[in-house]
Amino acid sequence: MAPQEISLDVLLEKYAKGEEASIADVQARVASALASVEQPDFKAYFQEKFLWAQQNGFVPAGRINSAAGMDLRATLINCFVQPVGDSVSGSTDGKPSIYTALSDAAETMRRGGGVGYDFSTIRPKDSLVRGTRSRASGPVSFMQVFNASCSTVESAGARRGAQMGVLRGDHPDILEFIRSKDQGGLTNFNISIGVTDEFMEAVNNDKDFCLVHKAEPCEEKVTAGAYQREDGLWVHQTIRARELWEEVMKSTYDHAEPGILFLSRMNADNNLYYCETIEATNPCAEQPLPDYGCCCLGSINLTRFVKSPFSCDVNFDFEGFQEVVSIAIRMLDNVLEATAWPLPQQKAEAMSKRRIGLGYLGLGSTLVMMGLRYDSDAGRALAKKISEVMRDASYLASVDLAKEKGTFTLFDSDKYLAGNFAKRLPKAIRAAIAKHGLRNSHLLSIAPTGTITLAFADNASNGIEPAFSWVYNRKKRMQDGTTQTYEVADHAWRLYRHMGHDVSDDSKLPEPFVTALNMSASDHMKMLEVVQPFVDSAISKTVNVPADYPYSDFQNLYMDAWRAGLKGLATYRPNSILGSVLSVASEAPAVVETVVPDDDLLRKQFDRRPLGDLESVTSKVQYMTYEGKKIVYLTVSFIHISGMVGGELVTIERPFEFFMPAGQKSEDQQWITASMRLLSMAARSGGSIAKALADLREVVWDKGPVRCGMITKDDGSQAPLFHDSEVAAIAYSLQRTLMKRGFLDASGNQVPTPVLAGRFKQKYQDHAMDDLSHSADNSPISYIATGKKCPECGAYALQKIDGCSRCVSCGYVGACG
Repeated sequence: MAPQEISLDVLLEKYAKGEEASIADVQARVASALASVEQPDFKAYFQEKFLWAQQNGFVPAGRINSAAGMDLRATLINCFVQPVGDSVSGSTDGKPSIYTALSDAAETMRRGGGVGYDFSTIRPKDSLVRGTRSRASGPVSFMQVFNASCSTVESAGARRGAQMGVLRGDHPDILEFIRSKDQGGLTNFNISIGVTDEFMEAVNNDKDFCLVHKAEPCEEKVTAGAYQREDGLWVHQTIRARELWEEVMKSTYDHAEPGILFLSRMNADNNLYYCETIEATNPCAEQPLPDYGCCCLGSINLTRFVKSPFSCDVNFDFEGFQEVVSIAIRMLDNVLEATAWPLPQQKAEAMSKRRIGLGYLGLGSTLVMMGLRYDSDAGRALAKKISEVMRDASYLASVDLAKEKGTFTLFDSDKYLAGNFAKRLPKAIRAAIAKHGLRNSHLLSIAPTGTITLAFADNASNGIEPAFSWVYNRKKRMQDGTTQTYEVADHAWRLYRHMGHDVSDDSKLPEPFVTALNMSASDHMKMLEVVQPFVDSAISKTVNVPADYPYSDFQNLYMDAWRAGLKGLATYRPNSILGSVLSVASEAPAVVETVVPDDDLLRKQFDRRPLGDLESVTSKVQYMTYEGKKIVYLTVSFIHISGMVGGELVTIERPFEFFMPAGQKSEDQQWITASMRLLSMAARSGGSIAKALADLREVVWDKGPVRCGMITKDDGSQAPLFHDSEVAAIAYSLQRTLMKRGFLDASGNQVPTPVLAGRFKQKYQDHAMDDLSHSADNSPISYIATGKKCPECGAYALQKIDGCSRCVSCGYVGACG
């Protein structure tokens, strides 16, 4: 069959590099790169083997296909889990500070990796912060910081970084977390609640449940009944477990989040139960990982092993499948040697355990080609058999690698073989492990395979999923900002048509042609139930249901998943907030006119600083906190960029670097360096600096208000301006610098390219603009921040005075009565 248009587009856009123009070109580069870490005498041999495996169904994960063999410092690892501690500036309980974690995550995403986090260590909202005599703002507020960072840092110059945010179900802020995306917030996060068997038993038995944390609650909560248990944890609130569970299910039904992670099951079934604790997963949840753990992924295209499809003689080539699996394990193990690591902690974690994750794609298409319904007992039986064969072949391949290259560092034969998963292995494999050990602690993980399926597998079904639809429209954003709609066909459907069958009427397709929306939610879950016992990590599975799917049939889905022994689950039901990337085609896709776009000078990307001098502006920034006056010097460098706009060659000035000059970095201001680095990354990658600064101005912390700058009232007098954090104050100051420079307007919005070009041409300087500087106020903050936030100056000083809301700081008068 001729390749589909979108498959070629995705291949060329995401994976083909330089002169590469075909799947074969990419496969040859990957084979060479992964063979390069073998012994010199065997490189050519394994390069040939690795190429053969790809030609016969092995598809390495996207990062490997994109970056292997390239002269880049981009990682070949898809995702990581990063720890986050309960401190703004210092490490706690072995976990880095919040802003260190933010910087680490930015570096990871910049090099191509997605990141998952457990935010449960962060103290609940309104908990005491004794060091500053203030109250904590809670984990959701800090998630907004990470969300803003992800908006500004482009992942390896090609995509936005993916993130997973996890909060334990017993965290006192769990309700705020569940509702955090109701209105479309935290757009750069998937969110999941992590629940224990204790919580699920409480739901099942309709019992009360304690929301706990080690952080001490505020006095009001103690008065209301909060208390400290014998184990040292504070019980902030006691709730009815089923009421919380109902909030979870309603939110999931309405907004497709949160997903669910069964932490007790993940840890009980973990091969390394004896030396690590799982608290979070990667962004798509197929890899439960410890701190700094990584996803080294690849998938086998199952459709390649269906012989004589759509016939009475159809069969699955298990022998060929096993051979490809064995080579794929070696390739993924080599990835750990060939990759660049964003952080040294990630490398150390990977080298001590050598965790990899081989899975498969195209299960739904394969079952159709085999004449089996996805939601049938026969379909699940074949999926179970395929998963079992993949498990056994993978473990035997890792035993062989251990003989040749040695076991992973933390391998302990007795403890490993006592694990729940290892106990399920066949006796012969257990005996081989006992004798020779294993090269890899974990071997299996079934990931979502969206773009690699499109590019390398003719749009076979995604991962473990059934087909979404036999023909659908896919909205794809083009480089010029327009959206083009593609007609995309499932591989099995295309093959059936190619073999001469009539596909003009879906209702007349054979019975095995069943889509994701043609089956019940429980049937989706049952497929996970039969496959999960053979997968040592986890499975990314989304239960897709139509918009009119009844809540009564949906509400017990997560409970059924727990009872079935699953490690997690996610759902998707289209709605007005989420919309849908995929939509079933009802008519021919609209034709998009081809227009030669202007050069987007504001989005042009740069790999490095150009040679020569850059014009810079250094600003002295002064702000006040409860700790007193602070002064820092911040520098912004600018670059001149030229291109065609409206048929004319123009030049604009754009900020290019943000940094804090050396010699003024105190320990409690290290976050400034991290923020400057994030902004520099955004500037070089063509991200919106206006949006990045606006997002940073929304950052909230737990140390009280920060005064920086002045506002001018209607009568001409001035009042101090307050911000919710030092981050917000610094962002405000940088906005003022760019306003005076003419890059942002007086409201902090981006000045359009034609205006920037005109100003550059006319040598428009600061004196032609409004004077945006303001006098400084050095007096200490004297009032107690117990009021509501003033919408005018930002101070928490809005009091009810004479029947009206008045700000005791700036004099703002709000509603009366």
